[in-house]
Amino acid sequence: MMICIALLALTGCSGTQEKAAVKVEPALEATPATITAFTEGPTVDPDGNVYFTEIITQRIMKFSVDGKLTVFRENSNTANGLLFDNEGRLVACEGASLKGVQFGGSPHAAVAMKPRVTRTDMKTGKVEVLADGYEGAPFSGPNDVTMDSKGRLYFTDMTGGAAYRIDPDKKLTRLLAKPEIQRPNGIMISPDDKTLYLVEANNQENGARMLRAYDLGADGSVSNMRVFHNFYPGRSADGMCMDSKGNLYAVAGLHQRRGTHETLDTKAGVHVFAPDGKLVKFIVVPEDTVTNCTFGGPDLKTLYVTAGKGLYKFQNDVEGTRR
Repeated sequence: MMICIALLALTGCSGTQEKAAVKVEPALEATPATITAFTEGPTVDPDGNVYFTEIITQRIMKFSVDGKLTVFRENSNTANGLLFDNEGRLVACEGASLKGVQFGGSPHAAVAMKPRVTRTDMKTGKVEVLADGYEGAPFSGPNDVTMDSKGRLYFTDMTGGAAYRIDPDKKLTRLLAKPEIQRPNGIMISPDDKTLYLVEANNQENGARMLRAYDLGADGSVSNMRVFHNFYPGRSADGMCMDSKGNLYAVAGLHQRRGTHETLDTKAGVHVFAPDGKLVKFIVVPEDTVTNCTFGGPDLKTLYVTAGKGLYKFQNDVEGTRR
């Protein structure tokens, strides 16, 4: 099975309200792919190569700086969110076979593996399990991951309704759980380590579809929850990334409904929010379903976005972060 990689130069524009008329024309239109795929979880290594996940075939893909697409890892255990840590190791949130079955199965869907968070040594290829459960109970579906300046990892267990922190000594702490959160998806930390952002992506009737913000303590604890942005009744955000000025890039919205309670009120693309919550830019992504984003390029000003069957890019005017 192949994946269509559409590297499109997309243009953004500024605005102060999300529902204001925003005229944004992509430089190119995506061409229909001839296969079915579902791209997710992009991250960029120190050399500028883009790694992302392919949910249906359960693979981790590598898109190199010279434009070559290769398979980095087969049987990814339905890896979703990825992140290169400060030592250049690849951290992966692995949801086991759940999503492979949900999206129509894969050659590996029947392989018995646990939902877990792993770390791969890129020099040796050794895969280390950082966590596969909490207090004796297994995770349900690790989804997305970020880190702070101290090297602590923060990840969501979306179907388990919880968020956790992994310290450098591998100590696992649960930060949030039901009923205070419902269906956590993307997670991101501000460049100053003072704010943790969490996506609520509950597509059920009256479900939370918003960005939550928390104060992040020096000890890695969270407090003072507030609603940073509410996407309801449209499709909420999925993944996020952040630039060096503290602007939050959240991918959200739909071009057409998909049989859930989500409406089309949220435009499909990258919604860029200033630290005060105001929408300052919107970047159109022409394909459903837009899922995640990351920064790369030699100056960290290239925004990579996964959506549907493609990988897109946008030249940004602000340097990004590697979180």
